[in-house]
Amino acid sequence: MPTPPQIVRQINGLIAWLVDQGLADDQCFAHQKSGPRGLIRVTFENAEYAGSARRNRPYDEIYQGFVQDRAFNAKMLDGALIQMTYEFASGVLQHHRLAFFAAPHLDEFQNNPEIYENDEVYANVVARNVVPVAVRFDYDGSDAMDHELDHPKSHLTLGQYKNCRIPVVAPVTPHSFIDFILRNFYSAAFARNAGGFPAEEELFDESIRPAERDVVYVVVPAA
Repeated sequence: MPTPPQIVRQINGLIAWLVDQGLADDQCFAHQKSGPRGLIRVTFENAEYAGSARRNRPYDEIYQGFVQDRAFNAKMLDGALIQMTYEFASGVLQHHRLAFFAAPHLDEFQNNPEIYENDEVYANVVARNVVPVAVRFDYDGSDAMDHELDHPKSHLTLGQYKNCRIPVVAPVTPHSFIDFILRNFYSAAFARNAGGFPAEEELFDESIRPAERDVVYVVVPAA
């Protein structure tokens, strides 16, 4: 299982790579924060604004609030935001929240479309039929929240739907999360730069329950 220092190093290495490749133009690096009873959070500045405080608000308001508070690890060139936080207790993963918030609109694209149409970084995000969507991988290791099928320990939520919890095989590493985002939302740019993408390190153990394998679920790399 990855340790908190390994998660910090992995997140910051990935952020640096995104910036170096010209895929992100603003960033807040991860750091480790200790709490009571052996609690360690891998977080970023203003991460407290990335939680539940903005529920039941329009998507564009949520997004603009994150931008205003700089509540993100990385801001992609098209405006999409990436947030990654982990929480450990006595070295064991308790929670993670890995989120991708697509920009609700591209003001600059409306003003200067030729800049974007000729740049493969934006090939997947500027088509007129694209609908901005939020993607979030959550993990909660507490037994109180572990309800087979209804609330899998590791799950994927799409579009901020309250009860959308698609089972995931295991907790997700920063590497697997960024790889997923790049392959599916920035495929043209990722294909151009994939050769230098940081390598995966240690993986988390599987957490999926037997009944959750009998429905549609998401497979991620696991130990």
